[in-house]
Amino acid sequence: MPKKNDEATETELSPFDIGDEVSFEIKKQKFTGFIDKAYKNAFLVTFESDDPEIIDSYHSKTVVNWKDLTMIKQAPRVEKEPEEDKEDSDENKK
Repeated sequence: MPKKNDEATETELSPFDIGDEVSFEIKKQKFTGFIDKAYKNAFLVTFESDDPEIIDSYHSKTVVNWKDLTMIKQAPRVEKEPEEDKEDSDENKK
């Protein structure tokens, strides 16, 4: 079901954002990595491992539901401009 314009996705409601350092579990092993991309209710996380089986299976990337992530270090947040203000400033430049 498509989201309505006034509805936030689960990842928009989560405390995580791109660039955050997070921890998570794969096959009962703890890993740390960085969030690269946001999806509807999960994030793409890049991580490193010394385990050849994990490297072969995951190629240093995995998708993890945001509820299974633990924040280690939050990346600096960039304030987003409201869309209306951005459109007005673009029109003023013309």
